[in-house]
Amino acid sequence: MPAADEELAPSFAHHESAELPVVTDDGKSVRVVVGSLYGERSPVPTLSDTIFADATLAAGCALPLDATTEERALYIVAGEIEIAGDRFASGQLLVLRPGDRLTLAAATDARIVLVGGAAMDGPRHIWWNFVSSRKERIEAAKADWKAGRFDIVPGDEREFIPLPE
Repeated sequence: MPAADEELAPSFAHHESAELPVVTDDGKSVRVVVGSLYGERSPVPTLSDTIFADATLAAGCALPLDATTEERALYIVAGEIEIAGDRFASGQLLVLRPGDRLTLAAATDARIVLVGGAAMDGPRHIWWNFVSSRKERIEAAKADWKAGRFDIVPGDEREFIPLPE
């Protein structure tokens, strides 16, 4: 999330899987969950350029990877892929260099997840479930959590989880 948008009110949007565009072509299927890819745009709202897609590929299929996205990675859920003559197996996360024009080939039937987007506009601090560009905001969130000032997620009436010490 861009630093300028960190204090926006929390929100949630639900979209049925049927609402998410699917690009199919010659043995491959790519569901665009968030962002834009291969000429399709997901209805899921974002505050910055984002890519999240689930792709299934038949053995031998090729899939070009968008070189215009600043930060890109892919996770191999199942099967094996090849990129520029190197072979990668399931369970691997590949972080791609910005601007590299690459096409992956499915060495076997494969499923991959494509992720990426615009680079963050500065460093972020992470503590437990809290992320902010400002350390003092994380301290305020910790105090709010301890004081019970966070709303309960609708439908999730489980016991309160105390702040880790």
